Amino acid sequence: MSENESGVSGLGWFLAGLGIGALVGVLYAPKSGRETRDELASSARDAREKAMGYVDQGKEQLGEYVERGKEYYEKGRTQWSDYVEKGKNFVQDQQSRVASAVDAGKQAFTQAQQSVQQGVEGVNQSQS
Repeated sequence: MSENESGVSGLGWFLAGLGIGALVGVLYAPKSGRETRDELASSARDAREKAMGYVDQGKEQLGEYVERGKEYYEKGRTQWSDYVEKGKNFVQDQQSRVASAVDAGKQAFTQAQQSVQQGVEGVNQSQS
């Protein structure tokens, strides 16, 4: 059972016990009605203060969870941005390498073509 569930369950049992105790106290109290009402009002105030304490504690804990969630989100977003940037850089590097290889291939082809053409011209001149 998680901490939140036990806290809510504990609050429920506390309030149930408070109500039962107040009822039994009223039935068996050797006090006057005014004194009993004053004690019940005091018990109700105490219960309200404790309940508000639980509410404040829950709000504080929820705020901590929200902050932690924001931190995890920001960390994940930053990491994701870094990965995307690294991917873009990798693609650009590969594009540059491919473009360089294509240019080198074109130059080699042009040189080979010129060599063949010069060879053909040399053969034609020697036959003439």
